[in-house]
Amino acid sequence: MRRLLALAALALAAAPATAALAPGAKAPDFKTRGGYQGKVVNVHLAQLLKKGPVVLYFFPAAGTKGCNAEAAAFAQAIPEFTAAGATVVGMSADSVEVLRDFSTKECAGKFTVASAGPKVVAGYDVALGRQIKTPSGAMINATNRTSYVIGRDGRIVFTHSELDAAHHVAQTLAAVKAIRRG
Repeated sequence: MRRLLALAALALAAAPATAALAPGAKAPDFKTRGGYQGKVVNVHLAQLLKKGPVVLYFFPAAGTKGCNAEAAAFAQAIPEFTAAGATVVGMSADSVEVLRDFSTKECAGKFTVASAGPKVVAGYDVALGRQIKTPSGAMINATNRTSYVIGRDGRIVFTHSELDAAHHVAQTLAAVKAIRRG
């Protein structure tokens, strides 16, 4: 009961009324490619969930100030996420090649970052609603900065959507730890 109250409090504090995937919703499965330690890798949500909860965090564009800071903060916290049994995956509309490089530079080779195509962006309702020019000069349909904690059962446990990157790591880590305690 205490765990459920803690998760409910986190969800109410962090999830705006416009969040498409509220706690309890089924997370859309997907397959895509991305980067991990500078190598191109395949990413399949259903496979990751077999290992435990997944923190899926969407960010607007690799190489931008806020996204670099958020990636560094997640990289620094990876030992805590791992100890709690969770896998972290960053997602953006950037190309696989850009994310492959981002995985070593900003993610310090600690976690996978994957390319979110239009179907994934729509399924998770994370379209920012505008194109932005990336540091590499490419124009992309940017994603909103939204973090989801997905339980092993494939259901959303926690949602946090805010363009300010400051609280995504702490709040998703608290949600993952609450699952583990439960």
